[in-house]
Amino acid sequence: MHRTQKQGKASFNMANSEILVKAFVDSLEVESALVKEDLQYNSIKQWDSVGHMALVAALEDNFDIMLDTDDIIDMSSVAKIKEILAKYDVSF
Repeated sequence: MHRTQKQGKASFNMANSEILVKAFVDSLEVESALVKEDLQYNSIKQWDSVGHMALVAALEDNFDIMLDTDDIIDMSSVAKIKEILAKYDVSF
């Protein structure tokens, strides 16, 4: 399944929740079962500063967005990432 875009807003075949989990799995190399709302930055060794930047790149690529610096800094948990992505018209 491939995601498509229309004028900057997300249009997709895969559910955004699945895309988010895939971003974590691909960038942090973790099992999908680990990606839950309460997973927090630095709570696992893979989600350190280097992993965080890989995750940011994956989110930007997968959702075709450019995250603001403040949003990147504020991405402290899966729940917070969903909240931030909502500002970019990504709904869950």
